[in-house]
Amino acid sequence: MAFDKNLDKELFSETKEFETSRIKVGVYSYNDGEKKLQISRENLNQENAEWKFSKLGRMFKDEVEAVIPIMQKALEHM
Repeated sequence: MAFDKNLDKELFSETKEFETSRIKVGVYSYNDGEKKLQISRENLNQENAEWKFSKLGRMFKDEVEAVIPIMQKALEHM
């Protein structure tokens, strides 16, 4: 079964911006299924000032400190 964006519901979302990146924490439910937490990163492209999706990978301490409270908020929506 292929992914259908129309069946994916965003129940909670909050983004924290840093100097050249931003991290989004969201709670999603696909096809009214179990709620899941998603954490994603976007990096700022310096050439044309656009945000581009990037693998989250490792996080700096300041990013973790900023994201943990958002994850706790997200947990309330699960």
